[in-house]
Amino acid sequence: MTSHFEELTDQGNNNQNISQNPFAALFSTLADANQFASDQKQRHQAEQQYSQGSQSESDNSVSDSTDDNDDSVGEISRSFRSRQELCEQLYVNHMIQRIFLITLDNSDPSLRGGNGIPPCCVYLEEMAAELDGQDWLNMDTIGKALFNRLLLQEPENHLIYMTSCSVVNLSADRDAGEKRAITYLYACYQRAKEEITKVPEKLLSYAVCCKNLTVSHACTVLLTPEIYVSQNIYEQLLDLLLEAVRGARFEEVVEFLEGLIACLLADQEVQTFGEVMVPVFDIFQGRVRDLDLCQLMLYSYLEILLYFSRQKDIAKVLIEHIQPKDPNNGLQYQKTLQGTILNISCMLKTPRVVDNHGFFLNPSRSSPQEMRVQESDIHQFVGQFHEKLYQILKNLLQQSSKTRHLLLSWLGGCLQANMGRTIIWANQMPEIFFQMYASDAFFLNLGAALLKLCQPFSLPYSPKLFTFNPMYCLLKELSEEERQNRNVHARGLDKETCLIPVPPQQTIEFAQSYSLLTENLILTQLTMYLGFHGFHDQMVKMNQSLHRLQGTWRDTQLSGGPAAELRELFECLMTIYLSIKAVTTQPAMLQNCLKLQASCAALLVQLSLGNLGPEHIPVSFPLPTLENSLLCFVPEFFAENMGDFFIFLRRFAEEVLESSAESLEHVLTFITVFMGNAERMKNPHLRAKLAEVLEAVMPHMESVSSGTAQPIMFQRQRLFSSYRHAPQLAEALITVFVDIEFTGDPHQFEQKFNYRRPMYAILKYMWGEENYRESIKRLADYASENLEAMNPPLLLRFLILLMNDAIYLLDEAIQYLSKIKILQLERDCGEWDSLAPDARREKESSLQMLGQLGCFHNIMSNETIGTLAFLTSEIKGLFVQPFLAERIISMLSYFLQHLVGPKMSALKVKDFSEFDFKPQQLVSDICTIYLNLRDEENFCTTVPKDGRSYSPTLFCQTVRVLKKINNPGDMIVSFSLLADKIKFLADRHQQEEETYSDAPDEFLHPIMSTLMLDPVLLPSSNVTVVRSTIARHLLSDQTDPFNRSPLTMDQIRPNEELKQQIMKWLAEHKQRNQQMGPSG
Repeated sequence: MTSHFEELTDQGNNNQNISQNPFAALFSTLADANQFASDQKQRHQAEQQYSQGSQSESDNSVSDSTDDNDDSVGEISRSFRSRQELCEQLYVNHMIQRIFLITLDNSDPSLRGGNGIPPCCVYLEEMAAELDGQDWLNMDTIGKALFNRLLLQEPENHLIYMTSCSVVNLSADRDAGEKRAITYLYACYQRAKEEITKVPEKLLSYAVCCKNLTVSHACTVLLTPEIYVSQNIYEQLLDLLLEAVRGARFEEVVEFLEGLIACLLADQEVQTFGEVMVPVFDIFQGRVRDLDLCQLMLYSYLEILLYFSRQKDIAKVLIEHIQPKDPNNGLQYQKTLQGTILNISCMLKTPRVVDNHGFFLNPSRSSPQEMRVQESDIHQFVGQFHEKLYQILKNLLQQSSKTRHLLLSWLGGCLQANMGRTIIWANQMPEIFFQMYASDAFFLNLGAALLKLCQPFSLPYSPKLFTFNPMYCLLKELSEEERQNRNVHARGLDKETCLIPVPPQQTIEFAQSYSLLTENLILTQLTMYLGFHGFHDQMVKMNQSLHRLQGTWRDTQLSGGPAAELRELFECLMTIYLSIKAVTTQPAMLQNCLKLQASCAALLVQLSLGNLGPEHIPVSFPLPTLENSLLCFVPEFFAENMGDFFIFLRRFAEEVLESSAESLEHVLTFITVFMGNAERMKNPHLRAKLAEVLEAVMPHMESVSSGTAQPIMFQRQRLFSSYRHAPQLAEALITVFVDIEFTGDPHQFEQKFNYRRPMYAILKYMWGEENYRESIKRLADYASENLEAMNPPLLLRFLILLMNDAIYLLDEAIQYLSKIKILQLERDCGEWDSLAPDARREKESSLQMLGQLGCFHNIMSNETIGTLAFLTSEIKGLFVQPFLAERIISMLSYFLQHLVGPKMSALKVKDFSEFDFKPQQLVSDICTIYLNLRDEENFCTTVPKDGRSYSPTLFCQTVRVLKKINNPGDMIVSFSLLADKIKFLADRHQQEEETYSDAPDEFLHPIMSTLMLDPVLLPSSNVTVVRSTIARHLLSDQTDPFNRSPLTMDQIRPNEELKQQIMKWLAEHKQRNQQMGPSG
């Protein structure tokens, strides 16, 4: 050590050599080391002179010389040690100044060396006075000094310059005068970290101690924020995180916070860690509440929340903090921090108030390209937002079991408290709705995040899916401990209707615990049920309202009326609609939902086969009998969600369907298995909805308006054409068509027409595909061979109902058109002008309502007649069966009377197209049916027997109308020939009627009074009727019409004795007539 020290003094002002000396590290700068070396050199030279002057004396005595030498060495050693300590103290003082930017030295800057000290510090005047002139800081005093610095309310007023530099350093002033305690301590922490990388090893502990002091004092600041006057300490902590996120130095702040958290957790006597974090959460919530989805600031805050969710101690406090005050109030969940985040959207914050709304303003003045750009931008932001929400939920679920339990409890409680969203009246009373339940945006965002959590098992053949245990849904009230131990957090599911009832003999054995997959799937489906269903319903209604409003606006403009108010209303509604459409059609969310729904479809099919996994079982028909099926534990909302989603895609995002043919195949299989199978899905309304789903996913042939691109349907066309279960799908469709005739619902009669509306389009498409058409024809062949089976064949029942519907619908449409015509005449003649305003509005409302009803019934009657037209093109034998032939002929003749006969004038409303009344098409379809069956002798002979409607004149009038509407010439010629043929048969029938007029009463039908050529005996009433008549009756009512006792076709017996008597009478009558000759 001595040699190095001597080297240092010998090296003088040689900077290069001094810098290589190990003792130079004791000095803060090279200048200080040079100064020390110079002083030591002068002292050494003086000692040498003194030593030479006394050399002779020293030679006199060896012992004296030795003693003197020992004293000199000790003196030098003591001098060195004191100097070394002084250098260390000097270095520590400078280091403290550099880290904390504080000082006790207010001497003239020109007297200080400028090296190693900061340009500007806060002078701690009071502490300097207390230390009685001590102008340096050390490890004994820094704690108090730092505390005093933090208590300064205006530290910038205590700044002094540490160097004589004349240039103003604003950055140094700002750093040293930082008023915010947390911000200042974090900066000190960073400067301490920098010192640690530079100090010599011997002084490393001092730098580390300074770094730890910043953390411990930050802890003190957070625990006792009240002593830091006019400072919001918690806000500073949040700002520190925010600045770090925006400045890309987040990891550095996290390191500081981790130390701070550890310190807070170790010292919870004054305040708990939770009490420290809650104010931070409250400030965070207040700031993000009013942020918009497309504001970049939002995503900085979400990064902070992501950190909170990753940090186990903060996550624990966070999840405890978001538990609502009233867990039974759905809106309370939205008012929590997590709920506030979930409520962020680009939809209107206040219903119907577009002021300050930043999206889709003045849509009628914007080009389609501008709309698409806005929608694309929103899609991008929504995608980022949902990804952040997903990461937050995922992080919380990966924390401790307690944290996961609290999060799942929050989700389960939230969904139960918001179950009222599905009640019809709730949506019709928005004022009450918004006070009781969380918003649509809340559920859309929550659903999107949960959908992302489901993606690992959203594969149709995923073995993970088979771990789903639907018996979870039947569990009733559990204690909190049971919920945590068994992983059951959804509530109230035992009250939900399941796909089928639980069989009385089925044993129920609940699992000890349930997988996170089971909970995740159920919570996701329930969230979709509470949220997406409402969105879909809103968009459909808004679409309808926009269509009506656009028509009214156009009419008002044409009539010269005031249209400004209508335009404003249209703009407002359009802004709302486009905003909702933008958030609900985000591509990634739709794809995630599509994958989940296709996977659930595949899972439910496997459950319907009795397969509990883990391997997939191919579907084959006929399906096996259900035994102990888990379907009785699956809530109906699983199927409801699937239906809503695919119908939504058809209406608002059809391109997704075309790109997802593989997923659609699983949906088709689900529909095939469940739509026509009451054993696997009891609810006929839900099975009827599957027909609407089928219409949504199939290729459709609707004409599009000019300028509109035709949807691409190649993949769907290929899928439907090659679908391996096509025969079963066609049968399932016809089955559900029949089943909804009798649902047990008090409104079943009105409902069935809405349910059947999509079925006509599907049947028309199927008839155009050979594999489907042939399967329907096979059903017809089976029906022809089993007309008198105990249970009437499926297609026979279908055709009877189809004709019943056609008669009712067209009859209703005719009545509505007649009433519309009367109201239009009154209006056009000026009769409404003299009415009071209320009476006039009532008339207008009545006309509008009748128009809507007439339009619906016209559309449906067009569909039913059109369906019969293409079915009769290849199915003939069934239609000419006596009871069916009579029914269809009666229907066709009745229609022609109104469409081409004397009653047609009553239907001449002002604008046929306004009410979807297509008389030309109806006449053409009716004539097509006649011509399709013209070669069937039984059909032709039955036509003139319809005494109520048939007349030769009616057919002549039909030919005239065909010519007028420019139908193809071959149709006109063919129908004219048919009319002649039927007239000939009518004349012959008239002669026969006259011949048999004197038949005995017992040979006549008891109701129709016609000769019974095929009499049958009803077993319970013992009444004889014609076979065709009772057969037709039993298709719709399986009771004896004379005493209402149960009756099926297989119970009916031919009345052979009566038949023989009739045949004998006919023969005798015929012979007698022949003998009498023409004159008789």
